[in-house]
Amino acid sequence: MSDDFDLFKKELKGVKKLENDQVNLHQKNDELSLAQKARQEAAIGRKPNTDPNPLTTDFVEMVKPDDWLEYKKDGVQDFVYKNMRLGKYPVQASIDLHRRTVKEARDDVFYFIENCKKKDKRLLLITHGKGERSQPQAIIKSHVNHWLQEITDVIAFHSAQPRHGGLGSVYVMLKKSEWAKQENRERYNRKF
Repeated sequence: MSDDFDLFKKELKGVKKLENDQVNLHQKNDELSLAQKARQEAAIGRKPNTDPNPLTTDFVEMVKPDDWLEYKKDGVQDFVYKNMRLGKYPVQASIDLHRRTVKEARDDVFYFIENCKKKDKRLLLITHGKGERSQPQAIIKSHVNHWLQEITDVIAFHSAQPRHGGLGSVYVMLKKSEWAKQENRERYNRKF
């Protein structure tokens, strides 16, 4: 027991007592609350901060639970697309949308892809589920299919191999960042 107290005292060595631990509740806080900021912007005529997420939750074309999802932009090499759909590239990041509402899935997909872009992740796996028990069926799968086509940085996607979730998941390929493109140029344009 005394060993614990000695260890505790050792950890607190150098800690100083606060000079003032009182809070003045009558001091005016210059920071406005979110509601106050919104009222202020409305009075000035500015729009409040808008949602940065452009993905729609409006009408999307429905797919069936057993449908394959596939999409490839012009310029994606056929062998790269084939290797992606066969699961030959390592998955660099993944997200699971099971038990998510459409709104939650929308935010998850958008911010997941934004985060992956910042970290130079190119091959992603999104598990959306087949949606056999949802009403309507395949609601999240249908929205994911639509959203991925809306995102300009998505250059290709395809339903995953069985080991990665099969028809309940999709491989997503993002375009290379400028930094990665420059690195490739430097690597392959060297003169020996």
